[in-house]
Amino acid sequence: MSTLKRPHSAAPGTRPGDRNRSLERGIALLRAFKPGADLLGNGELAERTGLSRATVSRLAQTLVDSGMLEHDRRRRAYRLAAPVLSLAHAMRSGSPVLQLASPWMRIEAEQRRINVGLAVADGDEMVYLESVRYSRRVAWRNVVAGQRVPMELTSLGRAWLSAAPHDARTALMAKFRERRAAGWRNLSLEINTAIASVHRLGYCWASWQPQVVALATPVAVADHPIYTLNMSVTGDTGAQEIVDRLSGPLLALGRRLTEAIGNL
Repeated sequence: MSTLKRPHSAAPGTRPGDRNRSLERGIALLRAFKPGADLLGNGELAERTGLSRATVSRLAQTLVDSGMLEHDRRRRAYRLAAPVLSLAHAMRSGSPVLQLASPWMRIEAEQRRINVGLAVADGDEMVYLESVRYSRRVAWRNVVAGQRVPMELTSLGRAWLSAAPHDARTALMAKFRERRAAGWRNLSLEINTAIASVHRLGYCWASWQPQVVALATPVAVADHPIYTLNMSVTGDTGAQEIVDRLSGPLLALGRRLTEAIGNL
């Protein structure tokens, strides 16, 4: 049975009253931009963030002035500006966790001819920090660092939920139930089964994309975010055969990464 060390959910001494609401709202505006939503007007930003149009207009102008957004006057809308990309590059190049994990992930992907990914949670989605894709041919499915996937549908997200604090998991489950009311009975059973699998075996698996089977395990170390490591295969091989083949290597890499992060 797997025993998970749970990380602290907040920095020591942090209280809700210490947070800057304007900063939080500005970050919410930046988070509203996702692939396929590269140009957003005040109305769309208000809908995506739940903020008033007046608040959106004020915050967006501040972000334009600070260089984080560009304003397309002709379309009366905003897009992310180049400094956002530089922040992402600084994060990736300066992350000690990625410096540890990336070489090991690449070795596993090349030796086993599989895909290996590392992700963290952002709200109710998982964000890839690194993704090493092995393929002999050009594949239609191309996952890159920074890409988001649904938490509730993926092995990455379900493994993260298994290690998340109880209050956070409860709040997210309520959000999933509201968003996917029609199929919630079956989906909630799948999520809970996956969480139980992680607690019992150390990993869970899912196949939310056609012909893709993915296994995931949480990497939970005190004073660090909860990371989730996954291995996946694209093809016609049966799910159980893939689980039997990859569960051992996945858990071994997860233990290695957990130990290394704990020693940082």
